[in-house]
Amino acid sequence: MWEWRNIYRGMLMGASDVVPGVSGGTIAVVLGIYDRLIDAINGFFSKEWKTHLKFLLPLGIGVVIAIGLMANLIEWLFEHYPGPTQFFFLGLIIGVLPYLTHKADVKHNFKAKHFMLLLIGAVLVASMAFFQTAESEPMQNLSFAGYVLLFFSGWIASSAMILPGISGSFILLIIGVYTTVTSGISDFRIDIIAVVGAGIVCGIVVMSKIVKFFLENYTSGTFAVIIGLVIGSVFVIFPGVPGTGVMMIVSIVAFLGGLLAAWLLGRVEYK
Repeated sequence: MWEWRNIYRGMLMGASDVVPGVSGGTIAVVLGIYDRLIDAINGFFSKEWKTHLKFLLPLGIGVVIAIGLMANLIEWLFEHYPGPTQFFFLGLIIGVLPYLTHKADVKHNFKAKHFMLLLIGAVLVASMAFFQTAESEPMQNLSFAGYVLLFFSGWIASSAMILPGISGSFILLIIGVYTTVTSGISDFRIDIIAVVGAGIVCGIVVMSKIVKFFLENYTSGTFAVIIGLVIGSVFVIFPGVPGTGVMMIVSIVAFLGGLLAAWLLGRVEYK
């Protein structure tokens, strides 16, 4: 049976991936489909590919719809109301932690080495907050080297994207091709979309195999790293204390809205 419910899930993942600092993998965890997503990507290249296609295709449709229709809205909010927008996603990210700790059964399964892995994951992502993220001008008249850069940028970004806590958009921003990619999507430049898309597909396939291996063979350790990555992303996306009283109230409301959204999604998806 086709899982058309995944369209809205894909839209949430796609919209989040537009915002630097927010991970589509984190949203997949919020939605309770992360493990299944990894299995479906790997299973797509097996004899049961039709079964996994029924899960992945609606999800992919949702991602494309979100990037095509909601990207401009997300970017507008991020440009004009960056603080409240970041606080909303901050609440969403923090809201997923109880589900992660419950799924990993931290109380019974975690030992000292797992908490060390958690700390390493948190520090790894949190350190990204110190990288220069000034946007570059979109690249024009792309050469062969430019297309190669875009391909591997898509590869690296999607590899990060599938890991909760690491933002693919943030990686593109660090590499210096974020505006090139986003403007290419907005202007519907087939060459940029095709090259970056090919890199994204390759990155997702390779990273999903790596994640699946570790989830199956080192479950608690993998969850420890994932929880650490999510915690670390809080430091990346935190916009600082709002400057005015009104903005502080709006930011608090947005943060509570993010927590509420995570709780509601958890109630729906984890029932």
